Amino acid sequence: MTTVAHAHDTTDSPFALSHLDSLESEAVHIFREVAGEFERPVILFSGGKDSIVMLHLALKAFAPAPVPFTLLHVDTGHNFPEVLEYRDRVVAEHGLRLHVASVQEYIDAGKLRERPDGTRNPLQTVPLTEAIQQHRFDAVFGGGRRDEEKARAKERVFSLRDEFSQWDPRRQRPELWQLYNGRHAPGEHVRVFPLSNWTELDVWQYIQREKIDLPEIYFAHEREVFQRNGMWLTAGDWGGPKDTESVETRLVRYRTVGDMSCTGAVDSDATTLEAVITEIAASRLTERGATRADDKMSEAAMEDRKREGYF
Repeated sequence: MTTVAHAHDTTDSPFALSHLDSLESEAVHIFREVAGEFERPVILFSGGKDSIVMLHLALKAFAPAPVPFTLLHVDTGHNFPEVLEYRDRVVAEHGLRLHVASVQEYIDAGKLRERPDGTRNPLQTVPLTEAIQQHRFDAVFGGGRRDEEKARAKERVFSLRDEFSQWDPRRQRPELWQLYNGRHAPGEHVRVFPLSNWTELDVWQYIQREKIDLPEIYFAHEREVFQRNGMWLTAGDWGGPKDTESVETRLVRYRTVGDMSCTGAVDSDATTLEAVITEIAASRLTERGATRADDKMSEAAMEDRKREGYF
């Protein structure tokens, strides 16, 4: 009797892709799809690990040609110096074009007002949306992942935003068989998430496999920090610590990097990629749930900001 092999039995096939290869292939496909559908795409690049992986994938997608997209960073003025130095170094190394939208400039011009708590992450929305309108970007790549936060878990890979950059969950489009609908009216644009199906552990394992360089802030180091609302925050000109908060030197690292005023460090002795991966595999808290104060302002803090135009 002849045995017929089913098409889906690829476990032992020499052509089967590994988990990381499948994720990479999907992301590369998304980058190329956007290049073919849109006129003025841009990549949000902060120097954080997700945007670093995203840029690495974009470089792979179009090699040996240059990346056909510009980069955009919304600088709060309270970013970690190590991350900004990394951002500028990578831009120069690859000959990329970088637009910087400055929250500080908006504050100085009276267009934005400092918050009482000193955090500037929520203030990024206006500079971001105005930069998109000014440069007429019609597709904006972001490093958001569905495992990070429940509002991000709702969003499609191609996420339509209206002429005010606002997100309406009811306008989500089906994405069957990895077919992406980039149609949009004049003034609208699409937010694109190539890492949607990745997890934090996937990101770190890919960084290890691809030997991607990262800012040292992601590895354990001694830093002056103080505790607020259960998180270790970096002392700085942004408004911390208060008189009642004491600064101490601890061995910490960062799982996610944003504005210094709302990004907490975690106690860690992980100084290598292997140690970081082991630490993440054992964690039961998402990176944003454990270290981002801006997501703890309310139960729907992220979704509210996304509806206003935030990423």
